[in-house]
Amino acid sequence: MPEDTFHWLDVQRIAEELAEEYPDIDPLAVSFPYLKELVESLPGFEAQPDHPSNERILEAIQATWIEEAQ
Repeated sequence: MPEDTFHWLDVQRIAEELAEEYPDIDPLAVSFPYLKELVESLPGFEAQPDHPSNERILEAIQATWIEEAQ
């Protein structure tokens, strides 16, 4: 995997990318299905078959994104 790509376990990087890419979206108002879509649409994001998304990962991403957005 190239260095400039990231995947579901890169929670901090995903949160930073979300805060930069979607500054007008309130992370508290985002549902998990929509959050998953937003993450998957980020430039450089590549899902890894051995690390799929799940509710726990999405919760961690959302919590970190909330911190980044403040």
